[in-house]
Amino acid sequence: MRILETDHPFFRPLWVRVAIVVVAFAWAAFEFSHGEGVWALVFGAIGSYCAWALLISYRTPEGKDGQNG
Repeated sequence: MRILETDHPFFRPLWVRVAIVVVAFAWAAFEFSHGEGVWALVFGAIGSYCAWALLISYRTPEGKDGQNG
């Protein structure tokens, strides 16, 4: 079992994946602006992992939507 199931249909649209990454980094910036360094690091790490999993190494699941054969 992976931490983030990237082959779930919810993650197929690009705007959903970008929105998740933006929200995580925005929340990190919010926490940092309020002096909460630990929470800023936590959400920064979450945003970094989501960026890697959902944007950089994301591969569209093939054959799971019924359109690819």
